[in-house]
Amino acid sequence: MNRTKIVIMGAAGRDFHNFQVCYRDDPSVEVVAFTATQIPGIENRIFPAELSGPLYPKGIPILRKQSLRISSAVIKSSR
Repeated sequence: MNRTKIVIMGAAGRDFHNFQVCYRDDPSVEVVAFTATQIPGIENRIFPAELSGPLYPKGIPILRKQSLRISSAVIKSSR
C-alpha cells in the first residue's frame, strides 16, 4: 500500500496531540515531519519513537518549515 506522506504544521504541542489522536496508528498515512513553529529551539530534534508508535521506529523529525519542500501540509491549530 502506498502511504500518503504529510507534514503536520501546528502550534505549541497541538500538532503532536493531533498526531497521537489522528495519525499515529493510521497505516495509510506517513507523517514525514513536524514543523517547528512556536517552540524556540525545537527544530532539528526528533519526536521520540516511544511516542510515535510502531509505524515510526526512528521517530519523526521536527524541522524548520523553511527547510521543507512540500506540496501539501496538514495544519493543526489550537483555535
